[in-house]
Amino acid sequence: MSGSTPPGARTEQDAAAWVRAMFGRVAPRYDLLNHLLSFNIDRYWRARTTSAVAAILDRPDAVTLDLCCGTGDLTLALQRRAAHRVYGSDFCHPMLVAARGKIAAKRARSAAFESDALQLPVADRSLDLVTAAFGFRNLASYERGIAEMFRVLRPGGMAAILEFSTPPNFLFRAAYGIYSTKVLPVIGGLISGSRDAYTYLPESVRKFPGAEELARQMRTAGFQSVEFRRMTGGIVALHLARV
Repeated sequence: MSGSTPPGARTEQDAAAWVRAMFGRVAPRYDLLNHLLSFNIDRYWRARTTSAVAAILDRPDAVTLDLCCGTGDLTLALQRRAAHRVYGSDFCHPMLVAARGKIAAKRARSAAFESDALQLPVADRSLDLVTAAFGFRNLASYERGIAEMFRVLRPGGMAAILEFSTPPNFLFRAAYGIYSTKVLPVIGGLISGSRDAYTYLPESVRKFPGAEELARQMRTAGFQSVEFRRMTGGIVALHLARV
């Protein structure tokens, strides 16, 4: 498979079902663990992403969709800046319920709907901005995910993928590897009650294409002006590309 490969998954359908069930189990503690395990730096990463796509967010006539929105953190961050309504979508119902609850609590203009990022119920060339934060690497097929982003974007539209990556510095990569494989599963498992989820998550980062390879895949799919920006020593990379 060219995408997420959780334990025991033999097909893309197996992988998608495992990922959906896993996120459903951890949804109640997902936000807490994101902030705790990243030392709250995840807020900064989302802020950088919002700033990078501000030119589109500032347009009242634009249409923005946040894929794999989870509990809606990036959706809401985008909405705070946007001059138009920002939509979020996710295929895990418990995560979507959490996102809708946060949208309602903040009285945001956003709306969230349930859908698979590989088969969006969205017309060709109908969006101006498509984002994905820390969910793209869980897709059952990275190539199909990129192709679907390309399909729904209008000419001149932008895709933004914020995702964990492999730090280029050897020493930093080694230190981060120890933290992600030894510390993160223990803390994540204790708080969420699902250690397998927080064992899978760092493993999914290890298997995910490096920043250069993801950029290459986006260019192959037809995207133009593809660039990426590493953050926090390369733990995270933000890919930006135009149609």
